[in-house]
Amino acid sequence: MELDILYEDSHLIAVDKPGGLLTQPNGTNSDSLEMLCKAWLKNKYHKPGNVFLHAIHRIDKPVSGIVVFAKTSKALSRLQEAMRNKNCKKIYFALLEKAPPAQEGALEHYLIHDDHWARISHKNDPMAKFSRLHYRVKEKKEKILLEIELETGRYHQIRAQLAAIGCPIIGDIKYGGKRLAVGECIALRHVMMQLPHPISREMLTITVSHANLYQSF
Repeated sequence: MELDILYEDSHLIAVDKPGGLLTQPNGTNSDSLEMLCKAWLKNKYHKPGNVFLHAIHRIDKPVSGIVVFAKTSKALSRLQEAMRNKNCKKIYFALLEKAPPAQEGALEHYLIHDDHWARISHKNDPMAKFSRLHYRVKEKKEKILLEIELETGRYHQIRAQLAAIGCPIIGDIKYGGKRLAVGECIALRHVMMQLPHPISREMLTITVSHANLYQSF
């Protein structure tokens, strides 16, 4: 598979992950973006030993878009700290069949990670984690194009929260979306990530186009 490298330096690499590909190995024989990036780096730099590479965040297998990997342990530690301190910004685009009730707003739920599933719960559930995202309708045509900014980063958060308001993502049959013949992909794409560089501390903004959402779905 040919990789779409969005940014690379000595400390990190950002790649456009196609939908249907794992971000990291899961103990099976399935390919993952991490494995492919390691092989690409090993070949490019003629590395004789193992390649250090670790994702600072993950996106679900059926989701496409930006994934950032740290290339050193120092970069990994600093980028993980930036994520914990909410110094990173992540924007997604999604296609929906049905528009949300307002042109823009915030969604707040309490989610439980329950056996490959994010389940809506309630505030007093000790297992539930508070989840918030902000959304804005970008286009209303045959399908609804939604811009989403994550404030928290829970398991399947966007998918579960949109389904909870009756607006599942196209192709996301797990959460009530319409089944489409596009393999294991859903119409959700990580299109922008802003984060402080682990060494220079300057803000990096990495972007990809959302055009393939319309082309594929």
